[in-house]
Amino acid sequence: MTTFEMLARLATGVGLGVAIGLERQYRARMAGLRTNALVCAGATLFVLLSAHGFHGGTADPTRVAAQIVSGIGFLGAGVIMREGASVRGLNTAATLWCSAAIGALAGAGMYGTAAAGTVAVVAVNTALRWAGRAVDRHPDSGREQRADYLFTAVTDDAGEAHVRALLVQALARTDFRLVSVSSRNLPEPEPGAAAPRGRVQVCAALSGDQRDDRQMESAVSRLSLEPSVTSVGWSVPDTSAAVG
Repeated sequence: MTTFEMLARLATGVGLGVAIGLERQYRARMAGLRTNALVCAGATLFVLLSAHGFHGGTADPTRVAAQIVSGIGFLGAGVIMREGASVRGLNTAATLWCSAAIGALAGAGMYGTAAAGTVAVVAVNTALRWAGRAVDRHPDSGREQRADYLFTAVTDDAGEAHVRALLVQALARTDFRLVSVSSRNLPEPEPGAAAPRGRVQVCAALSGDQRDDRQMESAVSRLSLEPSVTSVGWSVPDTSAAVG
């Protein structure tokens, strides 16, 4: 193979990586233009090395190409992050994996397949985005309903700050996202009533991808051990399921 042919394959790999990276960069993803271009360039160079860098040796050129598949997994793991019950970065990691495959195709001289793969990746990241949103908005999409909880605890004025801190700490151990925490003064009890005066209700709103009532019960158990807490419970807004 001539030097010109090698450079042509490298340029093709970089160009196709740029095409994929433009869409990622436009949407402000973690792995954008440069990352996808470099992944394609690296995969192309490794394929060229495995196929034409060991003339006269006994090395198997397919082994280097196979290691690209596993090696790109470490890079993809770096863009996957967990936030509460949700996971971000899976689509970006999958795009990097596809970029490596396209770079390997360009390095092998399979220009048509590499170009078709690039079109497919860009189409999936753009056209299917709208289809996915349409399915999510459909009430009968078949997936579990979004889980929203309202967690409440009643204490006195003196223990409000302490109970708020305990509430946030207890809910941080769950798989739900803490949306907001608020406090409000409860009405004063009638004269002669057993309820103490100066009561404050601390409310925490949580959101998640699926229900898990056991985690709510665990948080209730921890808060109920606090002497200043007179009542604690949770509820699911707009439904009949409630505890507390």
